[in-house]
Amino acid sequence: MMARAVIRLLSRYAVPILFVVVCTAAITVADMNLSRISTDVLERFFRNLFLVLSLVIPIVAGLGLNFGIVLGAMAGQIGLMTVQNAKVPGLGGISVAVICSIPIAMLLGWLTGLLFNRTRGREMITGIILGFFANGIYQLLFLILAGPVIPYHAKDLLLPQGMGLRVTINLTSVERGLDDVMTIPLRTSAVVQEGTPGAKVQADGSYVKVTRWGEIPMLTLLVNVALCVLIWLLFRTKLGQDLRAVGQDPGVAEVAGIKVNRCRIIAIILSMVLAGIGQIIFLQNMTVMNTFQSHEQVGFYAIAALLVGGATVTRVTIWNAIFGTLLFHALFSIISVAAQNPKLLNSPQIGEYLREFFLYAIIGTTLAIHAWRSRSAARAS
Repeated sequence: MMARAVIRLLSRYAVPILFVVVCTAAITVADMNLSRISTDVLERFFRNLFLVLSLVIPIVAGLGLNFGIVLGAMAGQIGLMTVQNAKVPGLGGISVAVICSIPIAMLLGWLTGLLFNRTRGREMITGIILGFFANGIYQLLFLILAGPVIPYHAKDLLLPQGMGLRVTINLTSVERGLDDVMTIPLRTSAVVQEGTPGAKVQADGSYVKVTRWGEIPMLTLLVNVALCVLIWLLFRTKLGQDLRAVGQDPGVAEVAGIKVNRCRIIAIILSMVLAGIGQIIFLQNMTVMNTFQSHEQVGFYAIAALLVGGATVTRVTIWNAIFGTLLFHALFSIISVAAQNPKLLNSPQIGEYLREFFLYAIIGTTLAIHAWRSRSAARAS
């Protein structure tokens, strides 16, 4: 019995266990600076968690991995472009961007939900193709209509001919507008020898050097915590229970009087709205937006992070999102540093390749395991 329990545990959490082993091995072999890695991981964690959490509701509602959050990310970018055009600064600009993105994300979510209801059982591939289609419309709007039709006039947004947006936009108005409102610096101190640069003498005559290796953006942290609490509360309401019932068995839920299609649309709308806000949080931290590419990989990276945390196509918790985001971006940071280490790869380009390899390997492996388990369950029944 004990052996079976261990095997079941290992099979269920194979992906996160593998990631922990790989991260530990890379840190040990490359002899990495943990403070440098911690700084990078913390920054990645705080700016990506909101996007990963936006995937939780559709999975619980039985819609699987919502690759369609790309559309929500587009809505968030439209909000940021509007704020940058109007030059609304700081936290106020972040708030205006969120307000502008919500109705667009709700509309896109409603349309996506209608489409998903017509392609039930194939929501994931539909979401991927829908993202490509929406990207074409997005490029049409902001390559051709921005300026002449869409009233953008700021010179730092438009191309020199006055038509179409620049490929790269510096988000000067909202640059770290959320992160820098309230921060807690992280410092370490170490006893050093006299004459060490930056060292200060103490009362006992010893010399101590204080190093600041990162900071915690408290307001960003509180926003992420608030979302976790709201999701937790949602699934304890009547709507949340309906979403769970639809995810577990749509047929039984329909017989029980639950409007299945309506619940599925609501789940997608909520996911799109959260993805738009998450993209705003992500880009205000990055401070630069690639107008036509920043949103393209949002779905893949967020889904991979969620799967690393132990989530599956049909089962997810908030802790999966938190642990997965931390572990996934820890590996990304470690790979970037390890690739430059002479003891290992000594090539940053190979590091970028390995990032992409792990990204798609995680998604492909998890989907394969899900398909295998579904077939095994069907044969057993």
